[in-house]
Amino acid sequence: MRIPCPFCGDRDAQEFVYRGDAAPRRPDGDEGMFDYVYLRENPAGPIREHWYHAQGCRNWLVVARDTRTHRVSGAQLAAEVG
Repeated sequence: MRIPCPFCGDRDAQEFVYRGDAAPRRPDGDEGMFDYVYLRENPAGPIREHWYHAQGCRNWLVVARDTRTHRVSGAQLAAEVG
């Protein structure tokens, strides 16, 4: 699988560390923390994920990927996504 890094160009996925789904937001307090940590969806299809370019520019990216085909449709810096 190839990931299009905004700084380094298309790179092999082995250069990256996978963090997971980019959609969940950490709760402010204790309320909802259990659900945030342990109860996650496992969708089939398009998803946005966090990846860390450990062997390259060392930036966090948000990668748009289809979990059924592993087709990557784009990536952008996580800091720009917000």
